[in-house]
Amino acid sequence: MPRRLLLGLAAPALSALIALVITLGVLIATGNSLGDFLSVMLDPPKGRNVVNILNNASVLYLSAIAAAIGFRMNLFNIGVEGQYRIAVFAAAVFGGQGWLPGPLNVLVAILIAMLTGGLWAAIAGILKVTRGVSEVISTIMLNAIAISLTSYLLRQWGERAGSTLTTDRIPEDSWVPGIPLPGFLPDAPNEVHGLALLAVAVGIGYSVLLSRTRFGFELRTTGLSATAAVASGIDVRRMVIAAMLLSGGVAGLVGLPILLGDAHSFTTTFQTGLGFAGIAVALLGRNNAVGIAFGALLFAWLTEQSSKLGIEAGISNDLISITQGVLVLSVVVAYEVVRRYRVAQEQRAVAQALAAARRESTEASR
Repeated sequence: MPRRLLLGLAAPALSALIALVITLGVLIATGNSLGDFLSVMLDPPKGRNVVNILNNASVLYLSAIAAAIGFRMNLFNIGVEGQYRIAVFAAAVFGGQGWLPGPLNVLVAILIAMLTGGLWAAIAGILKVTRGVSEVISTIMLNAIAISLTSYLLRQWGERAGSTLTTDRIPEDSWVPGIPLPGFLPDAPNEVHGLALLAVAVGIGYSVLLSRTRFGFELRTTGLSATAAVASGIDVRRMVIAAMLLSGGVAGLVGLPILLGDAHSFTTTFQTGLGFAGIAVALLGRNNAVGIAFGALLFAWLTEQSSKLGIEAGISNDLISITQGVLVLSVVVAYEVVRRYRVAQEQRAVAQALAAARRESTEASR
């Protein structure tokens, strides 16, 4: 057990070491101060910054879970970016009409976002099972289409507010209130998005789905070996479409904490990049609900601290983007190194056991 635990800790420790060494190497190569960088990055965030980290981590977590569902099925859903943008646009358009009373308006907006994201992702699944189109290609193309489509619809029916175009503002009775944390962060003037709790619910649902349900078993089996899944009677084509629907449905939730808790409308400046960042977080967390939570918090913390780099240390905050990319690559490399070491150890143990059995057999025959 201690050996297994050590091997389990070796990969994250090795990946953190690799990322740190490479980041420090980049700092030295660009002539920046290591001391200033570490001083800013290790400076404890204030209450306001902690709330920002939690808010950013919650949407990154939802995005990463959406990507992880596909990854567990061996599907590379690169289209989370487009799925959440078109989903949040649909939710904003519906919510802005105010046809329903507050809580019901919020509930239906959430369902519309999930349905829109799921259907948008299902296009890639249908293309894959009917025409053999790679989901990587189709989801990338669908990202571009989703961004162009929302921009076009905003130009056609949106309202101009200053230099931006926006959907109708969601009525105030449909705003989801934030969660104050006066007991933990008395100096924080801002609040955690109320719909950040969606991340907790989705994380629990993801874990239960994968480990406690037949659908999760079939999803994991298909991801490990489609041939074995077919031999076991699993309808792989159905699973592809179902996995894309589910992945897109979760992707549809990504922008809702921002829309219903802060922005209250969809504009041309609505936050971008959450889908691509979520893919990196899913890889960092190894598609595990707990690992993804740590990955989302780490990415959110790096992003929040990066805003101080330029001001306090005169270092470009682009360095944080490099660090985040290096982290993902380091995790991939470190886990592969540890996996090969573990396989080599197992093979050595089997060879020793076989040799011992052969010696006993030889001695018994004499």
